[in-house]
Amino acid sequence: MFLTIALRSPVPEVPATDLGFLLHKNPARPQSLEVAGGTAHVLYPEATAERCTAAVLLEVDPIALVRSGRGRSSEGFTLGQYVNDRPYAASSLLAVALGKLFRTAMNGRCDARPSLAASAIPLEIHLPALPCRGGAPLADRFFAPLGWTVDARPIPLDPTIPAWGDSRYIDLRLTGEVRLADALNHLYVLMPVLDDAKHYWVGPDEIEKLLRAGEGWLATHPEKELISRRYLAHSRNLTDTALERLTEADGDLLADDPTTEFGDNLPGSAGSVGVVGEGPAAAQSGPPGGGSASTRPSLAAQRRAVVLEVLREVGGQRVGDLGCGEGVLVGELLKDGRYDLVVATDVSSRALAQAEKRLRVAEMSDRQRERLRLFQSSVTYADERLAGLDAVVLMEVVEHVDPPRLPALGRAVFGVAKPGAVVVTTPNAEYNVRFEMLSAGAFRHPDHRFEWSRGEFAEWADGICKAYGYAVEFRAVGPVDDEVGAPTQLAVFRRKEEV
Repeated sequence: MFLTIALRSPVPEVPATDLGFLLHKNPARPQSLEVAGGTAHVLYPEATAERCTAAVLLEVDPIALVRSGRGRSSEGFTLGQYVNDRPYAASSLLAVALGKLFRTAMNGRCDARPSLAASAIPLEIHLPALPCRGGAPLADRFFAPLGWTVDARPIPLDPTIPAWGDSRYIDLRLTGEVRLADALNHLYVLMPVLDDAKHYWVGPDEIEKLLRAGEGWLATHPEKELISRRYLAHSRNLTDTALERLTEADGDLLADDPTTEFGDNLPGSAGSVGVVGEGPAAAQSGPPGGGSASTRPSLAAQRRAVVLEVLREVGGQRVGDLGCGEGVLVGELLKDGRYDLVVATDVSSRALAQAEKRLRVAEMSDRQRERLRLFQSSVTYADERLAGLDAVVLMEVVEHVDPPRLPALGRAVFGVAKPGAVVVTTPNAEYNVRFEMLSAGAFRHPDHRFEWSRGEFAEWADGICKAYGYAVEFRAVGPVDDEVGAPTQLAVFRRKEEV
């Protein structure tokens, strides 16, 4: 297996040989490391101030791999475990080797060149033989959204016999200005995904590996479901868990990463939070708490901050988070001593289990545990346990409900539970045109049943008020665009006798 990573000098005063600092591997000294099934070598075929190339050569012994118990049980024919492409084609073996060779680099740490480690730099990556189930177009679908220019060329079965056609391998070249840590993590995840196979048993611990390596890019990737499914060996349970973990309970995925242009850092936006109608002044108010675009909190964090502020405004000591997911907002509510009772519900038992783990319920004091009610419930069914609350939150919940079930949600929440106040947040569909990676007409999340424009949201809210005796006020969350509004729209419903 063979892989090269080349750096062209990003600026004249920064020599390309600084790649050695970033990788923590000296260009003047070849290094070797024993890994599962073989030996990995790092050497530099070129190292000049203008261009530096690091090469990774992985020598795999397929016989030793099988004898160690790490080989797959079946390779399609009798001697398949011993006669195969493992010594020659990039696979999960190479991904594991990268993780061992460049662990510190993958974490983005370089004490010698911290600013360079944090910067996007001109990189060229070459994988001369990569198994790709799905062909060259799939490689483009995976890497292009991450900022790479992709040159994926099918490798013929036999160049001298064109009639045989192409093999399942591609010659892959990637070029782009990408942070080195991100580049390594892209490779770590996507090499075995393109191969659609792993040389070792895939268990629950692989979810953590996927989330760690995919941090900052996988949650917003248009092919995240396919990537997760392949990485986790098509295990439905593992894949569902990974996708739930990728989806923060109160966040739409596209707007959750403050380091990308999605949501928080759109050109010309200031990450403001204001009341609808404040106009350009709101858009210039800056992120909550000040700070530059690089330090601005994600839209999900802004959304939580606004919801918490609204709950403080409406008052009350008994609050509920309906559709709480993994309990991120619940954790913030429990930190606030003004709340005597925090009710957290979700229709998903798996999400509730994750919330219980995140909140460390088992480690809570008796007093803290008495303040929390965590149970399974659906927002479309009346639940008497929700009666008597001062305020409830439906944060990024309504858009996951099938439209024919929305009247049932209205009856259950506003007609039966009848809290003093209801805070609802949902995506603003008009803002979707500002997401360059979102195709026309597509939703921000695959589980969304709809996404409302501001007018549609206002129409639904007006119907709720007339049917159940509430008054409503609208607010915007996130960068306010003069043409399309903010990415998240928020409504505060107050029961009329509470107004």
